Amino acid sequence: MKSRNLIIRLLLTTLLLVSGIATAVAAEPELCTPFRDGKVKQSVLAVMLEAAKIGNLYRIQPATSEVGFCIDSKFQQIKGSFKDIKGGIALESSANNNGQALLTIKTASVSTSSSLVENVIKSDAFFDIENYPEILFISTGFEWKSETKGVLKGDLTLRGVTKPVTFNVVLSDVKGNKVGNSDTILVKITTSIKRADFGMDAMTLMVSDTVKLCMSVQAKSHIAGR
Repeated sequence: MKSRNLIIRLLLTTLLLVSGIATAVAAEPELCTPFRDGKVKQSVLAVMLEAAKIGNLYRIQPATSEVGFCIDSKFQQIKGSFKDIKGGIALESSANNNGQALLTIKTASVSTSSSLVENVIKSDAFFDIENYPEILFISTGFEWKSETKGVLKGDLTLRGVTKPVTFNVVLSDVKGNKVGNSDTILVKITTSIKRADFGMDAMTLMVSDTVKLCMSVQAKSHIAGR
Protein backbone atom coordinates (compact mmCIF):
# COMPACT_ATOMS: atom_id res chain seq x y z
CA MET A 1 0.00 0.00 0.00
CA LYS A 2 2.80 2.40 0.90
CA SER A 3 4.52 1.66 -2.39
CA ARG A 4 1.31 2.30 -4.29
CA ASN A 5 0.78 5.66 -2.53
CA LEU A 6 4.37 6.65 -3.28
CA ILE A 7 3.91 5.87 -6.96
CA ILE A 8 0.69 7.90 -7.10
CA ARG A 9 2.44 10.88 -5.47
CA LEU A 10 5.30 10.63 -7.93
CA LEU A 11 2.86 10.54 -10.84
CA LEU A 12 0.96 13.57 -9.53
CA THR A 13 4.21 15.50 -9.02
CA THR A 14 5.30 14.66 -12.57
CA LEU A 15 1.95 15.82 -13.97
CA LEU A 16 2.19 19.11 -12.08
CA LEU A 17 5.71 19.72 -13.32
CA VAL A 18 4.74 18.96 -16.92
CA SER A 19 1.72 21.23 -16.58
CA GLY A 20 3.92 24.06 -15.28
CA ILE A 21 6.41 23.67 -18.10
CA ALA A 22 3.65 23.58 -20.69
CA THR A 23 2.14 26.77 -19.29
CA ALA A 24 5.46 28.61 -19.44
CA VAL A 25 6.14 27.42 -22.99
CA ALA A 26 2.63 28.43 -24.07
CA ALA A 27 2.98 31.88 -22.53
CA GLU A 28 6.42 32.61 -23.95
CA PRO A 29 5.50 32.81 -27.67
CA GLU A 30 2.58 35.13 -26.91
CA LEU A 31 4.80 37.50 -24.95
CA CYS A 32 7.90 37.33 -27.12
CA THR A 33 6.69 36.90 -30.70
CA PRO A 34 6.96 40.60 -31.70
CA PHE A 35 10.54 40.73 -30.38
CA ARG A 36 12.04 37.51 -31.73
CA ASP A 37 14.39 37.05 -34.70
CA GLY A 38 17.31 38.63 -32.86
CA LYS A 39 15.60 41.99 -32.35
CA VAL A 40 15.97 41.83 -28.59
CA LYS A 41 18.57 40.18 -26.37
CA GLN A 42 17.45 37.03 -24.58
CA SER A 43 18.36 38.63 -21.24
CA VAL A 44 15.80 41.39 -21.88
CA LEU A 45 13.09 38.90 -22.81
CA ALA A 46 13.94 36.90 -19.68
CA VAL A 47 13.20 39.98 -17.52
CA MET A 48 9.79 40.36 -19.18
CA LEU A 49 8.93 36.67 -18.75
CA GLU A 50 10.02 36.65 -15.13
CA ALA A 51 7.87 39.72 -14.46
CA ALA A 52 4.91 37.93 -16.07
CA LYS A 53 5.29 35.04 -13.62
CA ILE A 54 4.76 37.28 -10.60
CA GLY A 55 2.26 39.74 -12.06
CA ASN A 56 4.64 42.67 -12.57
CA LEU A 57 4.33 42.75 -16.35
CA TYR A 58 1.96 45.28 -17.89
CA ARG A 59 1.02 44.56 -21.50
CA ILE A 60 0.21 47.50 -23.76
CA GLN A 61 -3.45 47.75 -24.77
CA PRO A 62 -3.49 48.95 -28.42
CA ALA A 63 -7.17 49.96 -28.37
CA THR A 64 -6.52 52.58 -25.67
CA SER A 65 -2.96 53.54 -26.60
CA GLU A 66 -1.48 55.92 -29.12
CA VAL A 67 1.97 57.05 -30.21
CA GLY A 68 1.82 60.52 -31.68
CA PHE A 69 4.24 62.97 -33.24
CA CYS A 70 4.22 66.55 -34.46
CA ILE A 71 6.60 68.45 -36.69
CA ASP A 72 6.59 72.04 -37.92
CA SER A 73 6.57 72.89 -41.62
CA LYS A 74 6.46 76.21 -43.49
CA PHE A 75 2.73 75.83 -43.96
CA GLN A 76 1.42 74.19 -40.81
CA GLN A 77 2.22 71.90 -37.94
CA ILE A 78 1.95 68.29 -39.09
CA LYS A 79 0.46 65.86 -36.60
CA GLY A 80 0.28 62.12 -36.91
CA SER A 81 -0.15 58.98 -34.87
CA PHE A 82 0.42 55.24 -34.90
CA LYS A 83 -2.17 52.75 -33.70
CA ASP A 84 -0.49 49.37 -34.27
CA ILE A 85 1.51 49.16 -31.04
CA LYS A 86 2.72 46.08 -29.17
CA GLY A 87 4.91 45.60 -26.11
CA GLY A 88 5.03 45.67 -22.38
CA ILE A 89 6.45 47.26 -19.25
CA ALA A 90 7.99 45.24 -16.43
CA LEU A 91 7.99 46.96 -13.04
CA GLU A 92 9.27 45.82 -9.69
CA SER A 93 6.75 45.81 -6.87
CA SER A 94 9.08 48.01 -4.81
CA ALA A 95 10.04 51.60 -5.62
CA ASN A 96 13.50 50.63 -6.89
CA ASN A 97 14.83 52.31 -10.01
CA ASN A 98 14.37 49.14 -12.03
CA GLY A 99 12.17 48.09 -14.88
CA GLN A 100 12.12 47.15 -18.52
CA ALA A 101 10.08 48.44 -21.44
CA LEU A 102 9.72 47.01 -24.94
CA LEU A 103 7.73 48.63 -27.71
CA THR A 104 7.27 47.86 -31.39
CA ILE A 105 5.24 50.01 -33.80
CA LYS A 106 4.13 49.18 -37.33
CA THR A 107 5.05 52.16 -39.51
CA ALA A 108 2.22 51.43 -41.97
CA SER A 109 -0.28 52.22 -39.20
CA VAL A 110 0.64 55.92 -39.28
CA SER A 111 -2.24 58.29 -39.97
CA THR A 112 -2.63 62.05 -40.38
CA SER A 113 -5.47 64.43 -41.17
CA SER A 114 -4.37 64.64 -44.82
CA SER A 115 -4.02 61.69 -47.18
CA LEU A 116 -1.47 63.65 -49.23
CA VAL A 117 0.72 64.32 -46.18
CA GLU A 118 0.24 60.74 -45.02
CA ASN A 119 1.52 59.35 -48.33
CA VAL A 120 4.61 61.57 -48.13
CA ILE A 121 5.31 60.45 -44.56
CA LYS A 122 5.00 56.79 -45.59
CA SER A 123 7.32 57.28 -48.58
CA ASP A 124 11.07 56.68 -48.70
CA ALA A 125 11.61 60.37 -47.92
CA PHE A 126 10.49 59.75 -44.34
CA PHE A 127 9.43 56.45 -42.71
CA ASP A 128 9.90 54.34 -45.87
CA ILE A 129 7.36 51.79 -44.68
CA GLU A 130 8.15 49.31 -47.48
CA ASN A 131 11.74 48.81 -46.35
CA TYR A 132 11.35 49.60 -42.65
CA PRO A 133 8.01 48.21 -41.43
CA GLU A 134 8.76 48.57 -37.72
CA ILE A 135 9.96 51.04 -35.12
CA LEU A 136 11.55 49.40 -32.08
CA PHE A 137 12.26 50.77 -28.60
CA ILE A 138 14.21 48.85 -25.94
CA SER A 139 14.75 50.54 -22.59
CA THR A 140 18.15 50.59 -20.94
CA GLY A 141 17.24 52.29 -17.68
CA PHE A 142 14.48 53.89 -15.65
CA GLU A 143 14.74 56.34 -12.79
CA TRP A 144 11.89 57.61 -10.63
CA LYS A 145 11.90 61.36 -9.97
CA SER A 146 8.73 61.34 -7.87
CA GLU A 147 5.86 58.96 -7.13
CA THR A 148 4.48 59.35 -10.65
CA LYS A 149 7.29 60.91 -12.71
CA GLY A 150 10.51 59.47 -14.04
CA VAL A 151 13.07 59.36 -16.82
CA LEU A 152 13.18 56.44 -19.24
CA LYS A 153 16.30 55.83 -21.31
CA GLY A 154 16.66 53.39 -24.16
CA ASP A 155 17.54 52.65 -27.75
CA LEU A 156 15.19 53.71 -30.54
CA THR A 157 15.52 51.97 -33.91
CA LEU A 158 13.95 53.87 -36.79
CA ARG A 159 14.65 53.32 -40.50
CA GLY A 160 17.32 50.79 -39.53
CA VAL A 161 19.23 53.33 -37.41
CA THR A 162 19.55 52.87 -33.65
CA LYS A 163 20.10 55.88 -31.40
CA PRO A 164 19.89 56.42 -27.63
CA VAL A 165 16.90 58.49 -26.51
CA THR A 166 15.64 59.83 -23.20
CA PHE A 167 11.92 60.15 -22.44
CA ASN A 168 10.16 62.12 -19.74
CA VAL A 169 7.58 59.80 -18.23
CA VAL A 170 4.44 60.24 -16.16
CA LEU A 171 3.38 56.82 -14.87
CA SER A 172 0.22 56.38 -12.83
CA ASP A 173 -2.97 54.40 -12.53
CA VAL A 174 -5.82 55.40 -14.83
CA LYS A 175 -6.99 57.99 -12.26
CA GLY A 176 -3.60 59.71 -12.12
CA ASN A 177 -2.53 58.29 -8.77
CA LYS A 178 0.56 56.31 -7.79
CA VAL A 179 0.55 52.92 -9.51
CA GLY A 180 0.27 50.86 -6.31
CA ASN A 181 -1.64 47.62 -6.87
CA SER A 182 -3.64 48.81 -9.89
CA ASP A 183 -3.97 46.23 -12.65
CA THR A 184 -4.03 48.96 -15.32
CA ILE A 185 -1.49 51.75 -15.66
CA LEU A 186 -1.32 54.88 -17.76
CA VAL A 187 2.04 55.91 -19.19
CA LYS A 188 2.53 59.32 -20.80
CA ILE A 189 5.87 59.80 -22.55
CA THR A 190 7.36 62.84 -24.29
CA THR A 191 10.65 63.66 -25.99
CA SER A 192 12.13 65.26 -29.11
CA ILE A 193 14.37 63.68 -31.74
CA LYS A 194 16.19 64.89 -34.84
CA ARG A 195 14.81 63.18 -37.92
CA ALA A 196 18.13 63.57 -39.76
CA ASP A 197 19.71 61.33 -37.10
CA PHE A 198 17.55 58.53 -38.48
CA GLY A 199 18.19 59.15 -42.16
CA MET A 200 15.13 61.34 -42.75
CA ASP A 201 16.90 64.37 -44.19
CA ALA A 202 14.59 65.15 -47.12
CA MET A 203 12.78 68.48 -47.55
CA THR A 204 15.00 70.29 -45.05
CA LEU A 205 13.97 73.72 -46.35
CA MET A 206 10.29 72.92 -45.88
CA VAL A 207 10.11 70.75 -42.78
CA SER A 208 11.77 71.14 -39.38
CA ASP A 209 14.42 68.64 -38.32
CA THR A 210 12.94 68.44 -34.81
CA VAL A 211 10.16 65.93 -34.23
CA LYS A 212 8.21 65.91 -30.97
CA LEU A 213 7.07 62.48 -29.81
CA CYS A 214 4.21 62.00 -27.39
CA MET A 215 2.83 58.66 -26.28
CA SER A 216 -0.21 57.84 -24.20
CA VAL A 217 -0.17 54.16 -23.38
CA GLN A 218 -2.49 52.08 -21.24
CA ALA A 219 -1.07 48.76 -20.07
CA LYS A 220 -2.78 45.95 -18.19
CA SER A 221 -1.20 43.56 -15.70
CA HIS A 222 -0.44 40.17 -17.21
CA ILE A 223 0.41 36.96 -15.42
CA ALA A 224 1.88 34.13 -17.47
CA GLY A 225 -0.56 31.30 -17.99
CA ARG A 226 -3.67 33.41 -17.44
